[in-house]
Amino acid sequence: MKKLVKIVSILMIALMMVTVSSSVFATFTPGSVQPNHDGTGNIQTFGNRLVGILQVVGIIASVAILIVLGIKYMMGSAEEKAEYKKTMIPYLIGAVLIFAASALAQTVFTWAQSLTAGA
Repeated sequence: MKKLVKIVSILMIALMMVTVSSSVFATFTPGSVQPNHDGTGNIQTFGNRLVGILQVVGIIASVAILIVLGIKYMMGSAEEKAEYKKTMIPYLIGAVLIFAASALAQTVFTWAQSLTAGA
């Protein structure tokens, strides 16, 4: 249980560092940089498709595993139910990480897109 708390704490600290550390110390004027967006449409399309596919696969896998664990829990004896309760905690953490990872990737993509749109 202590390892789980440490892992969750590290993940939360990393997430806070990513969201808080948005300061950029640069020595250029905003109009001096002219980005070249030639050929980035294919990369954006591929990235959107990849994130969408990963999100759908993660959702399907987590729902399927939840159904299997639920049926096993309902049909199991008292000892088996205790064992399934132990396996539910890593499952829930994994499901939350799957949903959070795809949402975080989409947020970073949207944020990066807004940075280039303003230039």
